[in-house]
Amino acid sequence: MFALVDCNNFYASCERVFNPSLNGKPVVVLSNNDGCVIARSNEAKALGIPMGAPAFEFKKTFEDNNINVYSSNYALYGDMSNRVMNLLSEFTPEIEIYSIDEAFLKFNGFEYFNLQDIGNLIRNRVTKGTGIPISIGFAPTKALAKVANKIAKKYPEKTSSVYVIDSEEKRIKALKWLTIEDVWGIGRKHAKRLRAININNALQFTQLSDDWVRKNMSVVGLRLKHDLEGKPTLDFEKVAKKKMIATTRSFEGMLTNFEDVKERVSTFAVSCSEKLRRQNCQCNMLMVFLHTNGFRKDLPQYGRNIVIKTHYPTNSSFDLIKYANIGLKAIFKENYHYKKAGVIVMGITPDNQKQFALFNAENPKHQPIMNIVDRLNTAYGNNKIKFGSQSLGRQWKMKQEKLSPRYSTNINEIITVNT
Repeated sequence: MFALVDCNNFYASCERVFNPSLNGKPVVVLSNNDGCVIARSNEAKALGIPMGAPAFEFKKTFEDNNINVYSSNYALYGDMSNRVMNLLSEFTPEIEIYSIDEAFLKFNGFEYFNLQDIGNLIRNRVTKGTGIPISIGFAPTKALAKVANKIAKKYPEKTSSVYVIDSEEKRIKALKWLTIEDVWGIGRKHAKRLRAININNALQFTQLSDDWVRKNMSVVGLRLKHDLEGKPTLDFEKVAKKKMIATTRSFEGMLTNFEDVKERVSTFAVSCSEKLRRQNCQCNMLMVFLHTNGFRKDLPQYGRNIVIKTHYPTNSSFDLIKYANIGLKAIFKENYHYKKAGVIVMGITPDNQKQFALFNAENPKHQPIMNIVDRLNTAYGNNKIKFGSQSLGRQWKMKQEKLSPRYSTNINEIITVNT
C-alpha cells in the first residue's frame, strides 16, 4: 500500500505553530518579494482570496477583512518540513519527499494491519511533534493514494483526516467523486480534451481504451490510467516533473573535516543542477542538510538544515555549488562525526517561465558552459568535468516586509514566553 501525507495549508500552518493567536483567523502567505498569494488558510479561502492574488491589488481586501499577511519565511518552512519528514520516516524506510509539504510512503507487508489506525497514529505523531495538521490517504497505488488524500482533506470530520481505499467499491466511489481536472497528472489541456469527449470524472477516464490514452496522452497517461485502475504502475518519481529534486547520500565512512563534507555537498549540488537541466527547469531555492549517525549512541548527535534563496531562477552548477556551500558553512559544526548530507532544490519552474531580478542578472556565460559540460559528460561519462566551489559573493536580500521570526533556526529569534 501507498500513503500520501499532505500538510494542510502548510505555510499558513507553520505561521500558526508559533503564533497560536492566528488559529481560526484568515492567514495568507506571499511569494518572493511579497508579490502574490501562494498560501491561504481555510478562513482566507472562505473569504474568496484566490491563489496567486497580487498583494497590491488585494491590499484593501486584506485590511477590510483583518487578514493576517506574512512574507514567505523559507527558513522556517524548510525546517518544519524537515521535522515532518523525519517523523514520517519513523513509520517506514520507503519515503519519497514529493514537495516541501507532501510525501509518499510505501507500506509493504502491512496486509494484516489496520491502516486507519496507522494513519491516525501518524497524524497524531506529526501533529504532536510539530503542530502541523496533516491529511493521509492510503491506497494500493500512488494515484489512488492522491485521490484518498483529497477525500481525507475534503471531509476531515467524517474521515478524521485519514482515508483508506482498500476495496473495489471504495475505488469506484472515489473515482466517480473526483472531477477530471483534479486527477493527479492531468493538466488543463488534457482535461479540456477529455471534457470534449464527455469524460468528466476519474472513473470515466479509466474506462477509456488503452490505445486511445496512449495515442492522445502518451505512455505517461497510460501509466496513470492503470494506476487509477488499481494496478501499481507508478513508482516513485513518476507522472509529473518534480516540485523538488533531492540528491542525498550516506557517506562511506564518517566525516569530521569541513572540506571533506564541502566536497560531498558540492557534488550533490552538481547532481541536482544536472537533473534540473535534464527536465528543462530551474530552481529558486535550495535546502542543505547534514546529520550524524543516529545509530552511534556513543557519539554526540547533531543535525541541521537550511534553506537558501537564489538571486534568480537557475540550473547552473556554478550557482548551486555557491549557494550550497553558503548553506553548509552556516550549519556545519566542528567536532561531530557526519554520516549523511544532501541538497534539495525547490521552487522549480520551467526554463521558459523565468523571472529576472533587476540588479542581480544571471551570468550569460553559464548556460553555454553548462551545455558543453553536459555534452562532454554524456560522451565520456559522468563527472569527467568537475567544478570548484565559488566565493560567497555579495549577499542579496529580497523584500520581506511581513516576515515572521525564524523561530526554529535562529537563536536570536526563538519564541518568547511571558510568565
